[in-house]
Amino acid sequence: MKKTISFLMIVLMLLSCNKKSESNEIKFFNSNGDENNSQSKQKIPELIFERKSEPNENAFSILVPKGWMIEGGIYRVNAIQNGPGNSIAAKLDFSVKKDDVGSVMIRLLPDVLFFDSRFSPAGQMGLFPEGSYYQGMTVYNIMDAEEFIYKIAFPYAHAIAQNVQILDKKNMNKFAANYEAWIKRTLPYLTMSYDAACLKFRYSENGKSYDEYLFALIENWGQLGGGMWGNKETFLVRSPQNKLNNWEPIFITIHNSVKLNTDWLIGELKGQAARGQILIDTQNEIQQIEKEIIDHKQRTNAEINNDMYLTLTEQEEYVNPFTKEIEIGTNQWKYRWENQSGDVIYSNDENYNPNSDINVNRSDFKKSNIRARFPNQ
Repeated sequence: MKKTISFLMIVLMLLSCNKKSESNEIKFFNSNGDENNSQSKQKIPELIFERKSEPNENAFSILVPKGWMIEGGIYRVNAIQNGPGNSIAAKLDFSVKKDDVGSVMIRLLPDVLFFDSRFSPAGQMGLFPEGSYYQGMTVYNIMDAEEFIYKIAFPYAHAIAQNVQILDKKNMNKFAANYEAWIKRTLPYLTMSYDAACLKFRYSENGKSYDEYLFALIENWGQLGGGMWGNKETFLVRSPQNKLNNWEPIFITIHNSVKLNTDWLIGELKGQAARGQILIDTQNEIQQIEKEIIDHKQRTNAEINNDMYLTLTEQEEYVNPFTKEIEIGTNQWKYRWENQSGDVIYSNDENYNPNSDINVNRSDFKKSNIRARFPNQ
């Protein structure tokens, strides 16, 4: 039963990638008024974004500022060497970086399952102390999101960081509540509970000083999970000290631009079923998922985008001038252009035309307009 639940949860989380999942609130601590935000938009120059594919398995594509680089991607945990707990689903550790050292960077950190042995008879007998391993999962008493970020996520991402300070922290109660409500609407019999937080760090790395936001959602599997818990939706954004707000529109644009490869997703779901030895029990679920993916391939999941995403981040819905698909983009610029390759340019200049820009060297850009709202559609 637990394996079936695990598989179904993985399916839901993978499908949530197509939500631009990521329903995460990047503007965690910015309290500037509308006037300041408007003034800052006028100072943002034109920027070209190129759509690039995840390099290891072509699992998704993402918009990357021209001249920036990507690093990492999908990877797999060997069940024979490391145990089955974290081997069923694909893992993702993926960065978009301005330069080799990642002086300006957004990084998506992998989802990992842990085991709280206090809920098992063996653990109650002292057989699995904290720091040991059980079925491929590290044994840790369940942590709230703030504790997880400080004790697990930050050291994982920055093993050589020095002079670490926590400048600010915020419990993301609204995000956690929305996430839990969505899960319970989908699978009401599950006993999951959630906690989310964001911490703002200042630290030095190789002699350079950085500021960083690090966000994580903690998922407690509850009674049906028998002690299993893990992190989800974990990501960080960083820049040189006191420069985070300058890069915020770019971080939001990158983060919002993920497009899942549905062919990869179908293969991943089938592979997970085989690896978990639950193919027969979940065949109906897989067939239903395939049908839903095909039916909805031309649109995003409105419930997730609207209820859990649009309300949490500053963004806009745009119409692709070639495919007429609805796409999510930042609202930090006034005008948006796109070409047939999926490259995107944002500008605040009403007279700017990328087809006449010698730095672009393309002539196939069309303006991507904001989607008409009901009842004016």
